[in-house]
Amino acid sequence: MADRWQALTLREAGVTLIDCDHRTPPPAATGYPYVAIPQLRSGRIDLNDARRITREHYVDWTRKAKPSANDVVLSRRCNPGETAFVPPNVEFALGQNLVLLRADGTKVFPPFLRWLVRGPEWWEQIGKFLNVGAVFDSLRCADVPNFELRIPPLPEQRAIAHILGTLDDKIELNRRINETLEAIARALFKSWFVDFDPVRAKAKSRDTGLPKHIADLFPDSFEDSELGEIPKGWSTSSVYDLAKYINGAAYRAFEPNEEHCGLPIIKIAELKAGVTSQTRFSAVDMPSKYKIDTGDILFSWSGNPDTSIDIFVWTHCPAWLNQHIFRVVPNGSYERAFVLMALRGLRSVFAEVARNKQTTGLGHVTVEDLKRLLTVRPPESVLPGWNKLIEPVLERSFGLEVESKTLATLRDTLLPKLISGELRVKTKYDLSVLPDSSDKSDRRVL
Repeated sequence: MADRWQALTLREAGVTLIDCDHRTPPPAATGYPYVAIPQLRSGRIDLNDARRITREHYVDWTRKAKPSANDVVLSRRCNPGETAFVPPNVEFALGQNLVLLRADGTKVFPPFLRWLVRGPEWWEQIGKFLNVGAVFDSLRCADVPNFELRIPPLPEQRAIAHILGTLDDKIELNRRINETLEAIARALFKSWFVDFDPVRAKAKSRDTGLPKHIADLFPDSFEDSELGEIPKGWSTSSVYDLAKYINGAAYRAFEPNEEHCGLPIIKIAELKAGVTSQTRFSAVDMPSKYKIDTGDILFSWSGNPDTSIDIFVWTHCPAWLNQHIFRVVPNGSYERAFVLMALRGLRSVFAEVARNKQTTGLGHVTVEDLKRLLTVRPPESVLPGWNKLIEPVLERSFGLEVESKTLATLRDTLLPKLISGELRVKTKYDLSVLPDSSDKSDRRVL
């Protein structure tokens, strides 16, 4: 047990719950983000797919509760207890069933609050106060201030926030770099295989901007095809013919166990969050075609069209593949980068196909759909030049993702130990001068 740690309710610890407007403002084409429950992801707020509202509605909706740096957004329904911290210099309005938690700094160091509400004691309180409903479980605003948690002294809070914040900031930096790398890869693929920029440049006797040995791989004219105009000498192909699509096995066939015996069973949840404490394992000797390894391309073809239909590269250890996910095996190793980017480029098409078949919130993409959908197919002579440019980008992106998974595992392992006092931080330095976790300068892990 941690000594000198006080058991306090959030109210006693100076943490205020701020409720928000429970109406929904009309969407706008541009404007301020309106954060709803789906934007709370892994302790952070993801604004990429947030709807937008006008400035007028933003001012109206934030009059009662305007999120500030180091506030914590708490979900009361659907995934009650899920939280995400508010970073500096980000403005957004808060959606339905979300509330703010704000520390006044007297007993809880504001940057520490985001970690306090992710520890095991927090989830024990969620279980204690949870209202189980017929449709959604929920938390009452009146109950949250009564959550009782053990609070470390402020110096330890600063040290814990510093350690966990440093790890989390590196993960976030990797994510941003990866967004840039993925944008580069998408732009290059679109230029070569969708817009055919090198061919158009040569057709007009303009410089392609490519080294001569790569520019020479492209023709200088077009011909008609089922897809319309494509480079002369190129062909079209069904998406199905680009690779082999091996569907995962039925979940029951793995005889899942909770003892972590054998290999993890990968469902759509694991594609997003990796192998977690909720993942089941299997020691059954299944056919090798259902086994996936690090670097395999996986295609989630069933589920919510907006959140589940997607293309992934597996970054973890060997595992078993559950149904509703294809393992995509290119016809040749030299085609891997082309197949990966072609499938990612068609992600919105796959989502629309699934949406058109949507029932009870779920949709799917079938083998017949893959046979019907067409894409351009360059000659084999073009792929070495493409690989030389794109593979370093994809390898860098993959490496950063693997690093982030390792850092996340370390962070998630340290979090409950630090928050519970099982692992103590020596505060031999004057922690009052340490930067907040949002400050990138002069960081030291104590």
